[in-house]
Amino acid sequence: LAMAQGEPQPTSALLKDVGLPAGINPKLAEFSLNYGMQNDERFDEVRPAGQVLWCLHRLEPDGVREVPLFLRYSPIEYDRSVLDESMLNLEAQLDDELSETQNADYKDVKEVTLSLIYPHLRAGTLPLSERTRSLFPTAYESPRVRFTLVDAASGLKMPAWVVRKNGYVFGLREWYKSHQLIPGSLVVVRRGAKPGEVIVEAKTQRSSKDWIRTLIVGADGGLVFAMLKQSITAEFNDRMAIYVPDFHALDPLWEKKRPFEELVVSVMREVMKVNPQGHVHTQELYAAVNLVRRVPPAPLFALLASQPRFVLVGDLHYRLEQSYESA
Repeated sequence: LAMAQGEPQPTSALLKDVGLPAGINPKLAEFSLNYGMQNDERFDEVRPAGQVLWCLHRLEPDGVREVPLFLRYSPIEYDRSVLDESMLNLEAQLDDELSETQNADYKDVKEVTLSLIYPHLRAGTLPLSERTRSLFPTAYESPRVRFTLVDAASGLKMPAWVVRKNGYVFGLREWYKSHQLIPGSLVVVRRGAKPGEVIVEAKTQRSSKDWIRTLIVGADGGLVFAMLKQSITAEFNDRMAIYVPDFHALDPLWEKKRPFEELVVSVMREVMKVNPQGHVHTQELYAAVNLVRRVPPAPLFALLASQPRFVLVGDLHYRLEQSYESA
């Protein structure tokens, strides 16, 4: 397996190098080897259900063995009962892998269009949400499943991993870069024609200058949003699109441990400044907060619904209570 440089191998290939005595029943030998490797933590069985493929755990990508920094969530206590129907519907539409929605049956879904949030774009991942989960290979026991992503436009095949326990798909970092995607870009995921393959499509377009919400990080680490013209190469979700000129400028903010409500107020105040109406849609705020901290929809929605400093102006739009607008 080490000689294969991390490329998973079937049991039949490994048996050739075991050196068993002649006359051993091949099926018994394969069963025995699988059993032995299954009970040895150095090895990972990484193929979809019904197949067997082995990999050395230490040779798996870092983002497979450990949850990437930008996907790590520190649980926030909240009261789910305060979420109204419109919030619950939006939560389901956002396809966040950390959401608790389990009310619908999506096993017959053949295609899903996702709006990327910054954490997944930065980590090179896709969420395993209730809607997307059935599109990807699964396994009976294996916590990690190796499969192939196929670019719909070029046919390029890319090795990728389903990390079942933590709810994400890893392996798209270079693909995101090649298509110059931004937070809010649209990505289509659909079933592949062959088992073990999943098709991904970036909704690309000819590069054009568009007015778009742009994030600027000040020398003091403060966030400033401005409407600026930027070169855009892919279709995006208007409410979730945020152009970030320098991803690395955000890194120090991920290390800060600001109280959740304080962070939300700070981000909301800045986003409101670029909205002519002086308020912000819940979906916009979700995308903006995730620029600096991994937060699923429900805790954010519950905070907006339960704290008087957040004033509902209708149709999931909020503004800050006047005394907090310039605090």
